[in-house]
Amino acid sequence: MAADTSVEILQKVLENEILQTTKVVEEHLDAEIQKLDQMDEDELECLKQRRLEALKKAQQQKQEWLSKGHGEYREIPSERDFFQEVKESKNVVCHFYRDTTFRCQIMDKHLTVLAKKHIETKFLKLNAEKSPFLCERLRIKVIPTLALVKDGKTQDYVVGFTDLGNTDDFTTETLEWRLGCADVINYSGNLMDPPFQSQKKFGTSFTKLDKKTIRGKKYDSDSDDD
Repeated sequence: MAADTSVEILQKVLENEILQTTKVVEEHLDAEIQKLDQMDEDELECLKQRRLEALKKAQQQKQEWLSKGHGEYREIPSERDFFQEVKESKNVVCHFYRDTTFRCQIMDKHLTVLAKKHIETKFLKLNAEKSPFLCERLRIKVIPTLALVKDGKTQDYVVGFTDLGNTDDFTTETLEWRLGCADVINYSGNLMDPPFQSQKKFGTSFTKLDKKTIRGKKYDSDSDDD
């Protein structure tokens, strides 16, 4: 009996909160409608022009990104190309891969999707075995590794699948969230609410490479199939 009473009280509290939230939203919409109703023709025309200018600017920015190779996930042939590519774009995600590492193929699949969705960011891949100088400079010792570059500087790394749940079955949304945490893409979701089914299971700590440590000359693989 007491349990039923507690449930009823909880339901009433939730209903009240929903009503209050709805009321706030309605009041905000009413205020916006009233503001538009009170505008004269000159003000409405000015508002229209500002919106057109914003759309025009956004379109120009999109075309500029596309001209620099954004909007597609592509491979660059050499270390020299890497430096030129990151110099051209504010946000760059570069996948250091190896042909024989299966997990690199999984990463490829997700990055192909995200490159088309987030044209504000350049998505690249570079063969780690063909770029020893760059891998040593960036302290890349685990394959796959994503180098997350902002304004020409490597700010963060996604090393293996540790940050993605330590599973080959992570979703594209999980990788998108991780890139959003690094502020290398325009993430529209809630960073405080990662798309994991269980935060306890997957964890939320990020792995960053120790820039003071270089171990050996061979690349460690994050795959079990090597």
